[in-house]
Amino acid sequence: MNSALINFSYLVASILFILGIKGLTNPRTAARGNLIGASGMLLAVITTLADRQVFGAGLEGLTVILVGVLIGASLGTTLALKIQMTAMPQMVALLNGFGGGASTLVAGAALFDASQPTAQMTIAAVMSGMIGGVTFFGSLIAFDKLQELILPGRPIHFPGQQIINLLLAVAAVGVGAMIVMDPTATHLYWVLVIIASVSGVLLTIPIGGADMPVAIALLNSYSGLAAASTGFVLENNVLIITGSLVGASGLILTRIMCKAMNRSLGNVLTGAINPNVAGEFSADEVYAGRVKSAGAEEVAMLFDAARRVVIVPGYGLAVSQAQHAVRDLATLLESKNTEVDFAIHPVAGRMPGHMNVLLAEADVNYDKLREMDDINPTFPQTDVALVIGANDVVNPVAQTDPSSPIAGMPILEVNNARTVVVIKRSLSPGFAGIPNPLFAADNTLMLFSDGKKAILDLIAAIKDM
Repeated sequence: MNSALINFSYLVASILFILGIKGLTNPRTAARGNLIGASGMLLAVITTLADRQVFGAGLEGLTVILVGVLIGASLGTTLALKIQMTAMPQMVALLNGFGGGASTLVAGAALFDASQPTAQMTIAAVMSGMIGGVTFFGSLIAFDKLQELILPGRPIHFPGQQIINLLLAVAAVGVGAMIVMDPTATHLYWVLVIIASVSGVLLTIPIGGADMPVAIALLNSYSGLAAASTGFVLENNVLIITGSLVGASGLILTRIMCKAMNRSLGNVLTGAINPNVAGEFSADEVYAGRVKSAGAEEVAMLFDAARRVVIVPGYGLAVSQAQHAVRDLATLLESKNTEVDFAIHPVAGRMPGHMNVLLAEADVNYDKLREMDDINPTFPQTDVALVIGANDVVNPVAQTDPSSPIAGMPILEVNNARTVVVIKRSLSPGFAGIPNPLFAADNTLMLFSDGKKAILDLIAAIKDM
């Protein structure tokens, strides 16, 4: 293929990537957006193989590529079918890590293979190795902390942590500069990767479960930047464009998440998220016998008299796979002329858009999913706010205790509703690890149960009235 046709194909693939991302912004068009993006990737892969003359280079090289494609496709299909929505953040973290690791290896291989690497190739390879190393091992730590296989989900701190991070950054820049000045010293590339990998570990372990959505978004941006750098190493236009799209969108999402959680982007970049847990009250002090529990029949009576209900989904909804039952409850209430809306916090669950995807899966009308800034002023006119498995995103401590780990974080102000019904299996804390005074408020009733079972019991009780 001639260069003009190659570049035209890359341009078409890039346009498909952009249209795919645009489609993902709305649940109605998300499936189509996924297919468009996948089509762009298929075109980019075929064009790259043609550009590198792989199809005419003999069966051996093509066989190796096809084996890799089959292995990757098998793993991807298996993960897509087996992974539950509750584990999707862990999968995203792994995918970020694989992207960063692949960029590091490809850039390193190109640098080693080049007889006379240009300044552009050397600088881009250094950037890819540095960012890719941080991304790969940072993502593995994020996966482990979410899954709690080895490391706990809570933040991990030790004396001199930030100083060590700074020294590692200086060392990485120093080694990178040595490689640029002497491209033949290729062995230093792996020294750079090792330093970056240690940095990835140390930058991620201070991040607790409550802040992990921010870390995942940032690692996603890093994986894109590593890919773009590798694109400069290979002089591959579509990889540069794709990596830039992922890097920019990940950084924008990180900024949105920081705003939603009242976190500083600088703290995220240095791994200093949520180090202060002082000022917390114990659960006994917060609850102290003031929690009022209720059964499904009592809550059904509240719904029978309610004219407006707001449903607040949280991680507990995802764990219990209650989205379809919640849709049935909303449909039943609307058949009784009750207005029903869904209040969506940007970081409800374990990743951005977690609740939107779950409810879209259950065919909940997207127009009923109200964002935090839009729904908060309406809570004083809400008869019943039904909270399903949410904790930190409805915790009023964020607005009342400046020393709290979630101080200043915007929350869904369900406490302003006339009655709040919270469905939880227990009074266990959320990812921030602090008790929630909402559970002991005068206008709150606790319905202790699994999320799906509680909703099904409520539906049965409402129908029996």
